[in-house]
Amino acid sequence: PLPEFAVPEGEVQLEGDANVAQDDCETSSLPCPGDARRTPACRIDPAGAIRVCDLFGQPLVISFWFTKGEGCADQQDVVETLYRRYRGRVGFLSLDIRDDRDTLRELIRRHGWSMPVGYDRDGAVGSLYGVGGCPTFAYVYPGGTLQDASSGRLTAGQLGQRVDRLLAATRAAARS
Repeated sequence: PLPEFAVPEGEVQLEGDANVAQDDCETSSLPCPGDARRTPACRIDPAGAIRVCDLFGQPLVISFWFTKGEGCADQQDVVETLYRRYRGRVGFLSLDIRDDRDTLRELIRRHGWSMPVGYDRDGAVGSLYGVGGCPTFAYVYPGGTLQDASSGRLTAGQLGQRVDRLLAATRAAARS
């Protein structure tokens, strides 16, 4: 399964870094110091936060991006198009990495994105998932297992083909 994380929603006032804690030390073979204990990402109170595990109930596409990459913010318009087309069958999460929060809020408003947009202020989720290029896409089976990944700009048709492959692979896995 993919590592779990929680991030602030892009438009809300919740501040702070992403929570990428995977273990609260209860099951660790080596005891954790008391000051190193963090609540695992999917056990936090989700008010104002997006927990990736809440999106694992159906196939999921995560788009990692940042404004320093040419056209990466505009690529999210393509993601929004697919989000609307596949709503109810596939989950989508657009995750901005290391940008200014006010810039992110302005982009959400200006582009009219209705898909979930998370904010990875310190880049912890991007590092956890090994994001190097912009945009990077993760295609995820229900339950949170990676099916495929890609890096680089995609047209709506190309992203749609990848989403269709994810759906087909999900159906095939369910039959076996």
